[in-house]
Amino acid sequence: MSADAPEQRVEHLVAGAGFPRAARLLKHSDFDRVYKQGRRHFSSHMTVFYLRQEAGGARVGFTVGRVLGGAVQRNRIKRRLREAVRLRRGALTGAVDVVINPKKSVLTLEFRVVLEEVGRALDTIAKKLGEK
Repeated sequence: MSADAPEQRVEHLVAGAGFPRAARLLKHSDFDRVYKQGRRHFSSHMTVFYLRQEAGGARVGFTVGRVLGGAVQRNRIKRRLREAVRLRRGALTGAVDVVINPKKSVLTLEFRVVLEEVGRALDTIAKKLGEK
């Protein structure tokens, strides 16, 4: 176990809230709409697509294609991203749909780096949507 594991455990307890079904992007048509009509934010380990909605809360979805590895690797990437979003989704306020499209490097990054990058992306999206 690493030296920073107790900090992660504390942060996990502080964040508290789960990742409810209402906060997830689930339908193929919703993903398509975000890809076609939304904007993009690029970072070194992922591309984040987002689209403002007229009503509802923030919803987040993940696209992890076969090119990123077998089922075990893809599921591990999704679990890591889900946890990072769960801890940082408080940054998103208002009605917005977000799709995170990771790169293969997310699999080997330290979780702290994934958490920082997801947080930075969500903060950037909130800032861009707040300007309008």
